[in-house]
Formats: sequence, structure tokens, C-alpha cells
Amino acid sequence: MALVTPTAPPNPDSHLDDNVRLIDEIRDFWRQFFVAAFNPYQPERHYMRGPGPAWRAKHDNETETPE
Repeated sequence: MALVTPTAPPNPDSHLDDNVRLIDEIRDFWRQFFVAAFNPYQPERHYMRGPGPAWRAKHDNETETPE
């Protein structure tokens, strides 16, 4: 046997809520797009080109041969 439950009558302002949600989603999409597309941080410009002075200072003692 199927149960029939009463439903709320349609809200005439529901289409306004849907439009507001849609506009919010579109705005969020474009905001995230511009942040990702025009992000000023470019790590490839700052990559390390080899061991730095701290690494050399730490490992110089290991490469010396004892006499």
C-alpha cells in the first residue's frame, strides 16, 4: 500500500531563490576562474637550480677524504 503525504504548495518566490542561487554559482565560478588564471605566484620562476650554500656547508665535511 502506498502512502500519500501532503506536500507544501509551490512557493511563488521559489523561482527568485533559484535565480539568486544560479547567479551566486556563476559569480563564484568566475571568481575562482580569475584567481586561478591570473594568479601572480609562478613557482617555476623560483625553482632551485641546485644545492644552496646551507647544503654545501653541511655536506662539505662528508666529501673530504681523511689523510
